[in-house]
This record gives sequence, C-alpha cells and structure tokens, in this order.
Amino acid sequence: MAGTPSELIKEKLDVVEFLKGYLPLTPAGKNFKALCPFHKEKTPSFMVSPERQTWHCFGCNLGGDIFAFLMRYENLEFGEALRILAEKAGIELKRVSPAEYKYVGLLYDLNEAAKKFFQKRLEESLIAKKYLAERGLKKETIEEFEIGFAPNEPDTLTIHFLNAGNSPDDLLRAGLSFKTERGMQLDRFRGRIMFPIHNHVGKVVGFTGRILPQLETAEIGKYVNSPETPIFQKSKLLYGFFKTKNFIREAGSAFLVEGQMDFLMSWQAGVKNVIASSGTALTPDHLRVLRRLTDQLVLSFDSDAAGSEAGERAIDLAEANDFNVQVAAFAGYKDPAEAVQADPGSAAKAIQNAKPAPEFYFDKYLSKGGAERHGREYLKNLRAVLGKIKTIASPVERSFWFKELSRRVGVEEKTLIEEAEKLEGKKIGSRQIAAEAAEGLEQKFSRRELLGQRLLSAAVARNDFAILDGLASCLGASCQRIYEILKKGERKATNPAEDELINLIVLRGESLIDSEIEELKSYLKREYCKDRRRELTALVREAEASGDEIKLQSALEEVNNLPVF
Repeated sequence: MAGTPSELIKEKLDVVEFLKGYLPLTPAGKNFKALCPFHKEKTPSFMVSPERQTWHCFGCNLGGDIFAFLMRYENLEFGEALRILAEKAGIELKRVSPAEYKYVGLLYDLNEAAKKFFQKRLEESLIAKKYLAERGLKKETIEEFEIGFAPNEPDTLTIHFLNAGNSPDDLLRAGLSFKTERGMQLDRFRGRIMFPIHNHVGKVVGFTGRILPQLETAEIGKYVNSPETPIFQKSKLLYGFFKTKNFIREAGSAFLVEGQMDFLMSWQAGVKNVIASSGTALTPDHLRVLRRLTDQLVLSFDSDAAGSEAGERAIDLAEANDFNVQVAAFAGYKDPAEAVQADPGSAAKAIQNAKPAPEFYFDKYLSKGGAERHGREYLKNLRAVLGKIKTIASPVERSFWFKELSRRVGVEEKTLIEEAEKLEGKKIGSRQIAAEAAEGLEQKFSRRELLGQRLLSAAVARNDFAILDGLASCLGASCQRIYEILKKGERKATNPAEDELINLIVLRGESLIDSEIEELKSYLKREYCKDRRRELTALVREAEASGDEIKLQSALEEVNNLPVF
C-alpha cells in the first residue's frame, strides 16, 4: 500500500486514462504518443508510458507524473493538484492526510461555502438584484456564474462561519475576513456584488467584489479581490476560462476583456470564446495557459487612460510571445459591457472587424499627417510604433509590418529598421525555450551514450535484449548499469539519476527495423573505438614518460587490434 496521499492517488489513477481527458493519445509500441501541449510541434514527441506511469516530451524536455502534468497544464500549485486528483481518485483527503487538507482542502471548502452564502444573500437582496438587472445580466447568467451578494454589514459572513465551527485563523487564511488594527475580525467583502473566481478546473478559489454604486466613496475601492492564498494567485487565473476553454479551442481564438461584467455580457450575447483578466495585468502565466488552445488573441480593454495603458501592455506581451494579436474597438462606449448592453450584436461585430495590433498602433500614434510629419512629437510617436514592431517574436511578421509602416509613412524600410535597432530594449519572445531545453537534454550525454540509449529503447520496445549481446562494453558509462537493470525485467532504479534515465529510455520506446538496429550498432562500435583509441593514446604517452614497458606494450597491442572504421 502506498504511503503518502500522492502515492495512493497514483496507484488509483492510470496516467494514460487521465491524459486521454486532455490529449488524443495514439499507441506507439508499448507506449502512447501525442502532440505536446506545452510547445508547438508537428510531429508527436510527447510520450506516455503505462509501465512507468510517466510522460515525457522529447521536444521540450518536460516530463513527470500525473501531478506534474496537471500542475503545468492547468497552472496549479501542488496542493491544488492534490485536491483535484484526490477527488478524481475517490480519496477523502481529510481522512488520509489531515495536514494537507488543512493547508489546501479546507480553503476550497471555505470558498465554496462562502459562494453559497453570497448566492443566498443575493436572493434576499432587492437592491443587489436591481443593480444586476440594470447592468443587463439575465437570471440564467447570474446562476451559471454563481454570482452573489455580500451584505453591507461588518461581520455577517465571519459569524456565519464561526457558528458553523470554523476557526477565525482559517477564515483569515482563506482571505474571507481580516483583522483591524484594534484586533477586530471583520468580513473582507461588504455591500458588494460577488463574482466567484474559479480555477481552470472549475473550483472556487477566491472572489472579486464590486461595491454597489450607492455605497461608493472616494475612500472605498470600487473592486476588491481576495488576497493571494495557497489556492488563489491572480496572475495565473483567467476569469471564466473553466467555462470557455473548449469554445476557445473550437474557435481557434480567444477574446480577452478586462473585467467580469465585460466577460459576462459578452458570454450572454453569444461570444463563448471570451476570457477576462479580472482587472489585473495580462501575465506570461495567462499566455502559457492560452497557448495550449490557440495563438490567436483578440483584445478589448476599457477606453479610459488606465484601460488603454493596460491594453498596450497586453498587446506587447502577447506579440512578444508569438501570439497573433488583434484589437476590437467599441467606439462611443466605455467598455464592452456597456456596448453589448446597448447592442447585443456589437461584440461579434467588433471581433469580426478587429484590426491587427500593429495597424491599431499605426492609427493611434500616426494618424496625424502633413506638415507635422517632421515634428518632434511625430518622431516620438514613430519611435513608439517602431518599438512595438521590434518586440514581435516572428521575424516574418516583423518584416511585414516594417514594410507596411514604410509604405504608410514614406520612409525607407532599411532606415526604419536602423532606427528600431537603436531603441533600447530587446525582443522578449519565448519561442526559443523549448529548443533550448531540448538542446540541454542532448548536451547531457555523449554521442556514444545517446546511441546506447537508442539501442536500449529498441530492446525495451521489442522486449529483446539479445540485440545488445557483445555490446555491453561499448555502451557509455551511464548506459551500462541501466542495461543490467533493464535486462532483469526491472523498470525502476533506486538511484534518482539512473531512474530518470530509465524513464527516458522506456518512454522513447523506439520501434526500429533490423537494418536500423544494425546501423546503430555499427555507429556505437565506431564511437566506442574512437573513445578507446583516445584513452589508449593517453596510456601510451603515460607509459613512455614513466618507462613502463609492460603497460606500453599492452596499450600498443590493444590499439593495433582495434577495428578501423
């Protein structure tokens, strides 16, 4: 019986069946393969081993077990993954690991209970329901996204939880209450419409609270978010993504808006591939989540100065990370929510008429013409546009937009590129990451060791280690011990480095024909002879220098007997 909760979960959940819920796996000998969800590729290099209960991508060098996959795919911390997988495995975390439950599981339960509390209070509040109706939200949308209301009272939620037997410290840790300087414990959310924030698998992990308009003052923030907790990190979560990810995959693009109301009104109007950044800046973590579904992004942020600035940062970050970015405009409206309320079809129209991001910048910064083209302000704006183009990750895209800019402003493309190169900053695209990781994987081993690994993979796939008869001494040092382990029928090692190498060999599982195996054996022998000749040459020099005739003759004899390739 497994000891830790994670080991117990892995005993109950099969990695192949679990990953089939995320990827279309196809058989590859004893293993399964798929296109890697963590980097772009056309040929599958993502391998899954039922025998080892592991996965590994030979393209980007990522790998691990079901925990590692879920954490990376859904952008979760370990505790969150533990909770989700425990539920899937039918394991009660509170029973098998009270400490883990206390750290993470309890926070999920408290947030879920708070959501239900807020929903019930919304049903009882005519003022809150009136506000939502005035904003254009329908009853079914409110119910689908579990919107609620926090009463404008100091400690209603806190008392509710304390009466249910929860400790004050747990409420503080969940971010549902806070302590004043005088030591009083009060509700964090009061007099607010409550938008539950779900993680990417649909669990409530926090909230955004919007103050009712009649309670707004200069001292009270319009929006309040849950604080960072072990299960809630704003920089990793996109509002509504748990509902819309399949629509994003089907549409091949995502519509990114700024706030919850923008999201809800767009969804209600039939735009289902929508997500919201919940008023926070777009982050690389957000883009990593989206990248698995699409590299096409349509953005629309609020028309005020703060929204415009946030929109530009989002565009530049997405373009630098090799997304194809377009900008949707809602002329005459403050934000998409307001536009959609006036005309439900406006969201679909805005998306359809969205402009490529560089064209949006051309219009924004270079709309003035004529005599002003040689002024300092115009040059400043031109440099701003050049800086935007410079950050585009794709060289082809950059070249296209430099040409387009040249045509528009009447300056030679070469001159524009020279000017752009003088600007501070560097390209921050992330496309090289996978290639660099793969290169690092290859650099860990010599050519001889890599050849030995391929032959071991072929032997594992065939379950026939006779193909390596007589070649054990030719295998690289790292492979000789692995050969002995695998030949015994074992697929694990106690040494972590050896176990990692076995994992790679088993997952690679090459199905080679006889001629390919013979060719690899020939290459392996050649590499062994080259390495051994170098070693013997060094021995000859050492023996000559020390005058050791016996050692000298032995080394010379072995050199002479080595095959010449």
